[in-house]
Amino acid sequence: MTKPLYRDAYLKEANGVVVGHTDEGGVVLDSSLFYPTGGGQPGDSGALVWDGGTMPVATAIKRDNQIVHVPEEGAQLPPVGARVNQRINWQVRHRLMRVHTALHLLSVVIPLPVTGGAITNVKGRLDFDMPEAPQDKEAIEEALNALIARELDVTESWITDAELAAAPELVKTMSVKPPVGAGHVRLIRIGSEQEQIDLQPCGGTHVKNTHEIGPMRLGKIEKKSRLNRRVNIHLTDV
Repeated sequence: MTKPLYRDAYLKEANGVVVGHTDEGGVVLDSSLFYPTGGGQPGDSGALVWDGGTMPVATAIKRDNQIVHVPEEGAQLPPVGARVNQRINWQVRHRLMRVHTALHLLSVVIPLPVTGGAITNVKGRLDFDMPEAPQDKEAIEEALNALIARELDVTESWITDAELAAAPELVKTMSVKPPVGAGHVRLIRIGSEQEQIDLQPCGGTHVKNTHEIGPMRLGKIEKKSRLNRRVNIHLTDV
């Protein structure tokens, strides 16, 4: 099992040891700084550096209980047993964190079941079980930015699989189920326990405080089916 160093979302560099190569040409380490693709969030990019070479990492994916670092095409792989320095593309990672946390806030502004979602380093979207289009788009943008401006702390906690099963209201997403089976599930809280704005299961990376997100712009609201509408939000400084 790869130790998930990416749970410290602000860690930009870390050492690791190559424990194997996959048949597809990926690299497995004993611990990984790279978030693996999942939950609508893309895997991190960056590089593995060792004495004798550098492997640009295009993305990371999860395979069983291991994180596979996918090299850019034609890249040299570090040998098994090599000690490597992991370096993520921090600018991209931090933008992903900002968008991801903003989407959690969007699910507060629009309190409807979420049927899908996706994150990039410039924008994000949530699909809602929303038969009718919202009447006031500007009000949604204003409400979202008002929450961001409150400088709310973002923290994590853990509950057991059984506790989550007993509190199904915590799960907002209808299409993506929280990762269960390990015995415990990570929760992301926005706001304090006394003034909680949001609490939901999530394995992704997030900012520590909503002020890091910055102002967001509401994009298109698209009709995807009879009952579903896609709401897009954009970072304003990229």
